[in-house]
Amino acid sequence: MQHLPQNNILTPRSGVLIGMIAAAVAVRLVIFFVPGALPYNFTPVEAIALFGGAYFNDRRLALLVPLAAMLLADLVIGLHALIPVIYGCIALTALLGANLRGRVRALPVAGYAFASAVMFYVVTNFFVWLMGDMYPHDGAGLIACYVAGIPFFKGTLAGTLLWSGALFGGFELMKRRWVSLRAAAA
Repeated sequence: MQHLPQNNILTPRSGVLIGMIAAAVAVRLVIFFVPGALPYNFTPVEAIALFGGAYFNDRRLALLVPLAAMLLADLVIGLHALIPVIYGCIALTALLGANLRGRVRALPVAGYAFASAVMFYVVTNFFVWLMGDMYPHDGAGLIACYVAGIPFFKGTLAGTLLWSGALFGGFELMKRRWVSLRAAAA
C-alpha cells in the first residue's frame, strides 16, 4: 500500500479556518448591502486577520486567506484609493495575530482585538486626511478627520471585539469536540 504525501496546507483544520473566515466575509457583504442594519464598520475584517494570524500554521495562509477574502468582497462592494492602506492594516493585524499562537485566552485576544481596531482607526484616518481633500492639510484638519472618524471607530472596535470572540471562541469549542482540528504550532 502506497502512502500519498501529506498536504500540510489543506488539512481539515485549514478547511475549517477558511470556512469560518468565509462566513465572516459573507457577514461583511450582508452588512454592506443592508444599510443601517448595524453600526458603521461593524465588520469582522480585523477579527478575521487576527484569527488567521493566530491559527494558520502556514504564515502564507495567515496572510493570503484574509487578504483574498477582502479582495473578493471588495470586488463586489467596489474598489477605492485606500485599499492598499486597508490591506496593509489587515496584513499587519494578521502578523500581530501570530503572537497569539499557543496563548489564545480571552484577555490576550481582547487586547489584540482592541489594539488592531485602534491601529486600523489611526492609520486609515491618517491616510484619509493625507490623500483626500475633505480636510485641510494642517493639524486642525487632521484632528477634524479623526473626530469625524469616531463613529466608524466605534463600529470597528465593537465589531472587532465581537467577531474576535465569535471566531476564537467558536474555534476553541470546535477543537474540544474534534481532535483533527488540534494542531501543534509549526
